[in-house]
Amino acid sequence: MKKLLLLFLFAAAALQMQAQSYLGSWKTKDDETGEVKSHILIYEGGGKVYGKIEKLLRANAPTHCDKCPGERKDQPLMGMILLVNMVQKDGMLQSGDILDPEKGKWYSCKMWLKEGDPNTLVVRGYLGPFYRTQYWTRVQ
Repeated sequence: MKKLLLLFLFAAAALQMQAQSYLGSWKTKDDETGEVKSHILIYEGGGKVYGKIEKLLRANAPTHCDKCPGERKDQPLMGMILLVNMVQKDGMLQSGDILDPEKGKWYSCKMWLKEGDPNTLVVRGYLGPFYRTQYWTRVQ
């Protein structure tokens, strides 16, 4: 019985830790229209955090990035890495960049879990003193 209780407590702690992690799949919404856009997989590699498009959700969504700069120009959106070089510091992910494929622009980025709601990720892109905020929802 003790072993079963211990196993249950360990499983509950593991689920709690996962719920407070940035890693995993997140559903994005357009901050201007509220339209659901995609699923982004956030993962760790080489001590930094990255994000790539794993699913497009809009029926008429473009499939390639015609406005993207550099090597991403005209590349497929599926699998495209659009969140790069993020590091966890001061309770948030920061010091990296995020690509807006619709505008073809890179922005400095900070991300954090919404206070009291570990299933909502606050994503803020900066261009100088100006910023834009989106709220991503954890894919269950």
